[in-house]
Amino acid sequence: MWEWVNVSTLRHARERRPGASPRSRLTRLEMLMPCGNKLVTPKLSRGQQLDASMVHKIFRRAPLYIRPSVALDCLEPTMREGCDSSTEEDDWVEEEDMFVPATAVAQASCSTEQKAQASSSQPSTSDQTPNCWPYSRPHLYAPATAVAQASCSTQQEVQMFSSQPSTSDQTPNCWPYSRPHLYAPATAVAQASCSTQQKAQASSSQPSTSDQTPSQWQNDYGTYINLIHETSDEDNDDDLYSAIIASIEDQTQPKEDIPISQILNELSDKIDSLQVCKFNINRSAVLDGAIRGFRRLSYDPNKKMSVKFSDDRGTTEEAVDLGGPRREFLRLLMETLAESDMFEGTEGHLNLALSSSAVREDRYFIAGRAIAVSLVHGGPPPCFLSRTLFACIAEGPDGCRPVLEDITDMELYSKLKQISEAKTLEELRQFTEPLTDYLATAGCLRHLTSLVDKDKLLEDVLMFQVVQRVRGPLERFSDGLRTLGVLQKIKHHPEAFRPVLCYCPGTLTAEIMDHLFAIRWSEMGSNNRADENRVVAYWRDYLQDAEEDEGPPKLGDILSFATGCDVMPPIGFSPKPSLEFQRGRYPIANTCVNCLRIPLHQSYEDFKSNMDFAIRNTQGFGME
Repeated sequence: MWEWVNVSTLRHARERRPGASPRSRLTRLEMLMPCGNKLVTPKLSRGQQLDASMVHKIFRRAPLYIRPSVALDCLEPTMREGCDSSTEEDDWVEEEDMFVPATAVAQASCSTEQKAQASSSQPSTSDQTPNCWPYSRPHLYAPATAVAQASCSTQQEVQMFSSQPSTSDQTPNCWPYSRPHLYAPATAVAQASCSTQQKAQASSSQPSTSDQTPSQWQNDYGTYINLIHETSDEDNDDDLYSAIIASIEDQTQPKEDIPISQILNELSDKIDSLQVCKFNINRSAVLDGAIRGFRRLSYDPNKKMSVKFSDDRGTTEEAVDLGGPRREFLRLLMETLAESDMFEGTEGHLNLALSSSAVREDRYFIAGRAIAVSLVHGGPPPCFLSRTLFACIAEGPDGCRPVLEDITDMELYSKLKQISEAKTLEELRQFTEPLTDYLATAGCLRHLTSLVDKDKLLEDVLMFQVVQRVRGPLERFSDGLRTLGVLQKIKHHPEAFRPVLCYCPGTLTAEIMDHLFAIRWSEMGSNNRADENRVVAYWRDYLQDAEEDEGPPKLGDILSFATGCDVMPPIGFSPKPSLEFQRGRYPIANTCVNCLRIPLHQSYEDFKSNMDFAIRNTQGFGME
């Protein structure tokens, strides 16, 4: 009979059942939880066990499904008699008050009457035939309390069959305790009916020999209830539940090859362009202004950003932020973050540094939020994170593998380099000796017995120095990246985000710049059109010379002059940059609409010199 006790004891209960076949004794029950239209196994962290306390935390908000390793209604040939085979859809109970397919309830009722007929001294007067429901039945659901009641009543009827047939339709309340929402396969209900049929056949010759009495069932169930009550509902397990759901979704959802622009545009749909959050920024203290803005009580990342710059003397620049000031602020903020005390390493390959002041001021969270906001609000990508740090963010700290080049302490780097090059056990011990105190502090001190221990020692030291030492800052940095749902997208599409978060060689070329700007021509045949045709050739030569002389940095300066952003934002430009013409000496840019107006000069030398002067000596808005 199916025992409604702690699910961890179900397998042992089946092993204790007399006469159980070897196949049934090897049956295992797997706990599952719903994820979309699938049933998946919860993914636990290292060291966690799926005990009763963990089951209570995970499944108190979601139904618990139990799947046996083999079909329970097909374990023993004698158990298949009188049992209908259920469909796959009938295998699992429904939510809300333990609902199970009504087919199982009907089957339990039929089996009860069949047992009464087999054990009584006179034929039964029931109108039901053995095949009491030969037709396929729709998915009708009945409370599992009725099924449990039917099972208990059949056992009591079995005990009475040895003396006289059962004539009572009333069943005692054999389960007086309230039951939580535990869910079991409907096949288990059918098995309960079939197992009671076997007991009924044996009851005509000898008394019932059930393994457990109703009082024992109540004791087992009471033990389960006490165990559940030991876990306080006031515990803050929201983070655990969210982490388990996130890990399951990360495993089940396919990582499609989606362009980064499409992903970020989907996130940017949440931004309300009718509401703004204001940032007052001084170019000499960009990070300080950003921290004030992000910590303001009225700040909401789902609102549009409005940035107003002031020069070094505090004079407000005359500019209304329609996109240009915001892009320049985010560009300067990304540059400032890379140079801050929160990061360390070589240029373009930075890891988190341990800064007590940054921890105290919670600036790691601000850094993560700034990167997320820049990506979604149309700013430039950071492009300075190391691949080790990116792996920590995308796969978790336990999923990354630091390398020796991630060590920024040159003294420690040189000693670890010697250890990595050790050829014998004596050399390994000799090179490790100066690091004894450090290894003891890091928890990496070990007895070296062979040269094989070298790799494990280096792995432990690198994990401590690069990851475990900054575990707290890493968590806060990741929390900041959760802004606007960016971290979840990074985990689902790591290959799309790696080029924009990690260092990537400059991709700007003269050809890309030429195609990036849409030329707004004058009417065909007009006098201006002839001058424009000449100057467009100057413009393309100017881009080609910039690429050959200085490469992507010079092209980035030209793009920054026109749009406020020195690289193409991952989300793209809105609106698309345009190229216009004007009769003046120097170029003029309107970064709010990404419009660059180039002068109509008669010679290429004049055009190039005036373009260089304007781009290299212009800073701020209202002065281009």
